[in-house]
Amino acid sequence: MNALWNALGWFGGAGRWSGSDGIPNRIAEHLWYSLLAFAITVAIALPLGLLLGHLRRGRPAAVSGFLVLSSANAARALPTLGLLILVVVVSTAGDIVPILVPLVLLAVPPVLVNTYAGVQQVEAGLRDAAEGMGMRGRQVLFQVELPVALPLILLGLRTALIQIVSTATIAAYVGLGGLGRYIVDGYSRQDYDSMAGGAILVIVLAVLTQAAFAALHRFAVSPGVRRRAASD
Repeated sequence: MNALWNALGWFGGAGRWSGSDGIPNRIAEHLWYSLLAFAITVAIALPLGLLLGHLRRGRPAAVSGFLVLSSANAARALPTLGLLILVVVVSTAGDIVPILVPLVLLAVPPVLVNTYAGVQQVEAGLRDAAEGMGMRGRQVLFQVELPVALPLILLGLRTALIQIVSTATIAAYVGLGGLGRYIVDGYSRQDYDSMAGGAILVIVLAVLTQAAFAALHRFAVSPGVRRRAASD
């Protein structure tokens, strides 16, 4: 209990809320790394998942399903810190690139797999009815399959962003900022209150991310689809 109170007391330390090492600045840095990695993830995985999920018949559909699952399993097996060190060694790009690569590779699988699975699991009768009304492939995807698959897609997006927020502390290992500075610098100084404070801030950001997606789910998903998802 004393350790917890000491960690909470760290938040009231001198200069904790101002300057380059202050909590607001470190949170802003952490969010910048996280949201940039998340935007790249969405730009890659969401369109790919929609496209591959829309394929339902024939050999292309079978091959796409195999590729999605295989690539997702392979990406999950990659060690994040090891990949970070490797990218640092071989990269000649800007300082932020080494942390974006492992974060994006970590986040792509849940978005890709959930988007693919969500579109694939849309009932064939709904698609047939849409096609019978004269809708073409793109219209069926965006007006029928995407709204029905949205709960599962949002679940993948939420999982990806929480993983990114929780893992973006690795930025401190390559000399960048973010909340990982409190953990890495605290460890080097044996300052356990700083380490605990940084960990608490990361947990709070993850919880706020969860709450934001819960609100988005309620706002973006139609009531009928929510009831259907809840009954499954």
